[in-house]
Amino acid sequence: MQNLARMAGFFAAHGMWSISDEGGPITPLFGYETADGRRGAIRFADEDLRVAVERGKEALDTNADGADRAVLIFDGYAHLASGRMDALIIEGVEYGPSPRRFQMAVPYRPEPFTVFRPKFLKADRVGADEWPALGDAFYAGVDSHEQAGPIWNAHLDQSI
Repeated sequence: MQNLARMAGFFAAHGMWSISDEGGPITPLFGYETADGRRGAIRFADEDLRVAVERGKEALDTNADGADRAVLIFDGYAHLASGRMDALIIEGVEYGPSPRRFQMAVPYRPEPFTVFRPKFLKADRVGADEWPALGDAFYAGVDSHEQAGPIWNAHLDQSI
């Protein structure tokens, strides 16, 4: 799952870069990685954001590209103790004989642009001892995006 978390960080950073530049919501972004390490991305554009997200979820479920892992990044909301916030929602799948999934939310504020701490919402078969490594892998993915990583880090607020 660490490779999936790293890839999720990379594509989440790309999504936040778009929000910092253009505002939200972003066009749903489907990112995938094959066994040989090749990455690809597909945007699902539609006038109705819900339709675009559903098309992305279908791509995540069908794995038409034969990927080893994939993520779908889309705009939504995180329901936190402090209330509802804009958030990038990340749904990830590590394919294989026994697929594993996780869902995360990365709350943000569009104005002034602020990125808050990512939240793992659920994950299949992840032990308590694995959470810190998944978080580290996610941040390594954020930092691996040469353009977006510095923007993310410059606007990161760990208070929430």
